[in-house]
Amino acid sequence: MSTKTKFIVIAILLASGIGLAFTVSKNQKAEKEYISIVPIKKDSIASVTAFKLVYKVLMSPRCVNCHPKGDIPLQGDNSVVHSMQPKRGKDGKGMYAMKCANCHQPSNSPGLHTPPGNPDWHLPPADMKMVFEGKTAHELAKQLVNPKLNGNKDLQKLIEHADDGLVKAGWNMGKGRAAPPLTHAEFKKAWIIWLKTGAYAPAK
Repeated sequence: MSTKTKFIVIAILLASGIGLAFTVSKNQKAEKEYISIVPIKKDSIASVTAFKLVYKVLMSPRCVNCHPKGDIPLQGDNSVVHSMQPKRGKDGKGMYAMKCANCHQPSNSPGLHTPPGNPDWHLPPADMKMVFEGKTAHELAKQLVNPKLNGNKDLQKLIEHADDGLVKAGWNMGKGRAAPPLTHAEFKKAWIIWLKTGAYAPAK
């Protein structure tokens, strides 16, 4: 095979690869947009059933620890008050010299039971605390769809929130910590079904 022919073959293969990658990316984007835009028929039974799965995740230590009643986060698989006693602060990132980022680095610290990390580690801000701790399934479902209590999120923003970086970090908290009771994919599916079939709240 001549050098010229080899060059042509390589060019064709590269073009094919780029085209395939573009097609896959385009299809994934289309699928994401389809899921987020196409409504699902309202169904109170399906919606409540889905939220019961969502509730199990939201009440697990990986979520409730950063959504406490007070202004001090919880920690551990038993959700005890944070031993360092850090305060929420106005923006949810700590107060004065005791900032969350002092210990919670951009990624998990190595070792067992060491501080988990994320570039955006924080509690909800003081003016929108979004408390999970102690909430019944009914109370939490109502709170989550109320823009005055959920960070001013509409339906589309709530759907997108399932893929928020800090939310997804709940499934990667480092060694020695129990994962939520569902995988992230299972949680996201239940979350979207709950929202798009009416976001009904369980009776209690």
